[in-house]
Amino acid sequence: MTTSFLCRTCGETHEGLPTDYAWKLPDEVWAIPEPDRAQQARWDADCCQLGERCFIRCVLRIPFQSRTGSYGWGIWVEVSERDFYRYVELYSEDARSEPPIDGIVANGIPCHDGSLGLAVSVQFGTAQHRPTVIASPDGGHSLAIEQKQGMSNERYHEVLVATGAIR
Repeated sequence: MTTSFLCRTCGETHEGLPTDYAWKLPDEVWAIPEPDRAQQARWDADCCQLGERCFIRCVLRIPFQSRTGSYGWGIWVEVSERDFYRYVELYSEDARSEPPIDGIVANGIPCHDGSLGLAVSVQFGTAQHRPTVIASPDGGHSLAIEQKQGMSNERYHEVLVATGAIR
């Protein structure tokens, strides 16, 4: 059986099942009624500001247990203003050598209760790759557990159902 999906980002059909899910904006910004959103917030595909608050778009990767690759959650993370402007300064460079920064997850992630507001670490990437998110194993959150142990096929199915990729 051949499986394919219509990508919400590029509009093209791809073979296989989706291995990522992303948000266009932080939940709080998305919740602002559309006519008011552009007056209250500024954003592009990678950066967002809501008043004095600053957000960067990142990827939280969960490795698969039974196959190669990973599932990527394309989330927004709230960071300090200082770290936000450092990210903007290094945006076109290889910033992997920068020390990780602290952040707060700004999207509620399906199948991961309590993800909105979760404290995380963010590692800047290259000009071609978004920063990566590391969930702290100390808190015992499901994201941290899955980052360490990987995602089972059953869990992957749950994620695909929760994100609307399959029924």
